[in-house]
Amino acid sequence: MTGPRYTPLVASLPSTVPFVGPETQERSRGRPFAARLGANESIFGPSPKAIEAMQAAAAEVWKYGDAQNHDLRQALAAHHGIGPGNIIVGEGIDGLLGYLTRLVVAEGDTVVTSNGAYPTFNYHVAGFGGVLHKVPYRGDHEDPEALIAKAVEVQPKLIYISNPDNPMGSHHPAETILKMIAAVPEGSLLILDEAYIDLAPEGTAPEIAPDDPRVIRMRTFSKGYGMAGARVGYAIAAPALITAFDKIRNHFGMCRTSQIGALAALRDQPWLEEVKARVAHARARLAEIAAANDLTALPSATNFVAIDCGADGDFARRVLAELTARDIFVRMPFVAPQDRCIRVSCGPDADLDAFAAALPEALEAARR
Repeated sequence: MTGPRYTPLVASLPSTVPFVGPETQERSRGRPFAARLGANESIFGPSPKAIEAMQAAAAEVWKYGDAQNHDLRQALAAHHGIGPGNIIVGEGIDGLLGYLTRLVVAEGDTVVTSNGAYPTFNYHVAGFGGVLHKVPYRGDHEDPEALIAKAVEVQPKLIYISNPDNPMGSHHPAETILKMIAAVPEGSLLILDEAYIDLAPEGTAPEIAPDDPRVIRMRTFSKGYGMAGARVGYAIAAPALITAFDKIRNHFGMCRTSQIGALAALRDQPWLEEVKARVAHARARLAEIAAANDLTALPSATNFVAIDCGADGDFARRVLAELTARDIFVRMPFVAPQDRCIRVSCGPDADLDAFAAALPEALEAARR
């Protein structure tokens, strides 16, 4: 028989993706969304200086990116007050999660995460044959104590937690995360996904020695810096782990234009402060919209707000479908009881106006 001979593992996997993107939905609907409020992108966009730098770099797009990401790593090291040997740059946190999973997870190895947490991580674990052990959220927060208890029980290669959390927008203070790191079992590695840390309150980011072998922390230019389409993420970890990425990473995976744009964005911290102010305004506005419809907006440390629709997941799914029918793109958590919510990205007032106009109609239709 002709054709590829897949590995037994690959043959056993479903043909699926963690998220159905808005473009896919628009093609199936036959029309664009009026407000794109579902992907946790920064609709406020990147620094104008980053845009200018990328425009200038476009003429040299014929060049590969620097395989060592030297300039960006040096700048990130200076920004964080650590050595460049503690930093790896990759194609967003998603890419880095894939590389890390490939580095340490073989078929049958155990991994611990929360039920309902970021599904792309689970996708990578499944793709390399890992066995996921999930613990429930506690309230609307990931549960560090339960994660560690499960880790002690199953001795995983990896333990995953995001702080702040996606999809609920909740967060733990730095002290809680430090206690979790101190309790990581021997032989396990904690992934601290800090995709939204630039938007979180002071006291959320813990002080962690960059050489601590128990933890790898991951950050991105996709959220606060507004460069989701550029795919630039980075991780901070002990040098031995950082060096190990060179064994398996795509050395020319980083676009040169993206590298240059991220460097310019990092240098424009005033723009990040402006975005944080706009996000805070949008979070308050979303809370007002929720309250006006007798719904509850959960406290958020991110650039999105989870809105409790006041019933179960089936009702929230109907609300989401009705919003989609009214050209508003939002998403929702996948797992009960968090799936009682819809999740709405922060955006400019015009987009929030469109959401505010569609929400009462969507709720009314969902209740029929």
